[in-house]
Amino acid sequence: MLLEHIGTELDLTERHFLVLKKVIEEAPIGILKLAEVTGMQNHKVRYSLRVLEQANLIKPSAQGAVPGEAVPKFLEELEGEFEKINEKLARIREIGASIPR
Repeated sequence: MLLEHIGTELDLTERHFLVLKKVIEEAPIGILKLAEVTGMQNHKVRYSLRVLEQANLIKPSAQGAVPGEAVPKFLEELEGEFEKINEKLARIREIGASIPR
């Protein structure tokens, strides 16, 4: 289906956000504890941590993941990014509604 890829990406993004939230709230936190508190499998937590580390949103420490330097700017810009996504979605909905049935 045309929108299936978007749904998959949203699921993945939701997972990354949940891991980031838990790192911010409970740092330092390791993979096993993150898996426990999020209900995710270890390999999924590990992947999210890798993605978040590449974005400088978390960084590893001997005790577990801690928030990275990019977190304040990311959180500051978050609402604006959501607004851009909502605008794009509204345009797609408009186009979809205008397609003859």
